[in-house]
This record gives sequence, C-alpha cells and structure tokens, in this order.
Amino acid sequence: MRIRALSVFEGIVYHCWPIDRSQPCRPTLEVEAILREGDADAAAGPLLLAVPDYIAMVGSIQTARPCLDGLAGRGRIVDHLGVAHIAFPLWTRIDPDEPDQPDLDPSADTENR
Repeated sequence: MRIRALSVFEGIVYHCWPIDRSQPCRPTLEVEAILREGDADAAAGPLLLAVPDYIAMVGSIQTARPCLDGLAGRGRIVDHLGVAHIAFPLWTRIDPDEPDQPDLDPSADTENR
C-alpha cells in the first residue's frame, strides 16, 4: 500500500490518502508536505501514522487486523499519546514540481473506491 502524506507536524502524519491499496500489509509512506525543522528529521524519529487512519484507508478492520498484527510483530506499532501508530522509519520525499513523479490526483485511484 502506498500512502501519500500531505501534512506532517512533529513526526505525526495528519493528512494522507492511499495512492495504491494493493499489498496493505506492506505500507510505504511518501511525503509531499512542507517540512520544517522538527517535523521529519532525526530529532522527530520515525514518522507516525495513526492506526485508525490506516484502517480507514484499508477499508475495514477485518482486512487491517492481520496486517497490523504483522506490523506489531516487527515493532512497527508504537504508542503516541495513548493512540496506536504505525512507525515509518523510512519514507520517500515527493517533490510535486518533479515531472517524473506518479499521479498526485487522489481521484485517479478509481479502481479501489
């Protein structure tokens, strides 16, 4: 599953949407957001995506549960302020001005709606 983050603040992904819903148990994060010091650097640690947001993007808790169990087994589920999050220690920076970037239009993902 490819997830596009549109806003990140102090290591937390606040606005995102799925670009590709295939392979939901292998989520990858692409960041197309303005990043300031402390948002996505070594001091902030891995970027965190709230588990409820992930479940909504996957479509159901039944689909998400085995994926979340696998992520937890790999230490990728962490608690932040009492909410479970998926940790993304690695992610890809997306520059919307680059011509070779994938389609950035969320309405283009009509196959999985």
